[in-house]
Amino acid sequence: MKSAELFNTNKSVLQELNHPLFTKHCTRIFVKRDDLIDARVSGNKWRKLRYNLLQMEALGKSGVLTFGGAYSNHLIAVASAASKLGVKSVGIVRGDELTAESNDNLKNCQELGMELLFISRLEYGNRNDPEYLSTLKAAYHDLYLVPEGGANFYGMVGCQEIVKEINIAFDAIFVSQGTATTSCGIASVLDRAELYVVPALKGFESINEMAKVYEYAAFTSEYIDELKSRITVLSNYHFGGYGKYTIDLLEFIRSIYQSTGLRLDPIYTGKAFFALYDQIKNGIFDDRTVVFVHTGGLAGIKGIEEKSGFKIFN
Repeated sequence: MKSAELFNTNKSVLQELNHPLFTKHCTRIFVKRDDLIDARVSGNKWRKLRYNLLQMEALGKSGVLTFGGAYSNHLIAVASAASKLGVKSVGIVRGDELTAESNDNLKNCQELGMELLFISRLEYGNRNDPEYLSTLKAAYHDLYLVPEGGANFYGMVGCQEIVKEINIAFDAIFVSQGTATTSCGIASVLDRAELYVVPALKGFESINEMAKVYEYAAFTSEYIDELKSRITVLSNYHFGGYGKYTIDLLEFIRSIYQSTGLRLDPIYTGKAFFALYDQIKNGIFDDRTVVFVHTGGLAGIKGIEEKSGFKIFN
């Protein structure tokens, strides 16, 4: 299988949600269902991998080398995509105390054929250092290096297609933010609509991180300033920081599922949708149309339910 055959977005439909709050405020909410693209390579993980894997093929590389934490959705997405393409995958994992048996995510990566290399957190901190990367590239010269989370130019270009596939007029678009790659891709192809980003990390410098991605892509400073003016950052919906959540958030996610059938996760999409819901409640989007980008990330729900003792989806 070639990567062009693997990555098909036909399943990413645009779904309108009905909810009493939306009706009350005359707000139309549509969800871009990137979570439906593939069971494992879903959402923005798919978007950020597509052109990276095309580049891998163009360069004649035999596989992919990448980075991730113990519960990384990116790692499982790379492992799954590589398995389907029949190419090699190597994952450098943060934490030398871990093994492939430490959790289901790492087990699944190994079962899909990914070679896992566990390194110290100190060494992992060098993952973006040019000298460190040069050493890795020399050691794995036959592999194509994809940054953690697919956060590079090709990842951003892949995320631009999210907007290009939306065939309705809308006033604003909402997205959860991790590395800023997805939000950069979306913002760079918006016309008049506003972009609202909801960082999953506490204290994340959203605008600065997005500017770095644009600078790497050789955008002019004038154009970067124009893009920044279209972006609103809602930074107070992290619920304690990355990977953290509260029972209130879990209850909210369950209530949205029960009223609309939409499944969200408490790490990324649940927080972003909570922010959107709160903004609607405060009248920010009265008489407006909003698109919410579902970036996937549902693979770890079972583990979260077991850890929290809270049943999210019945």
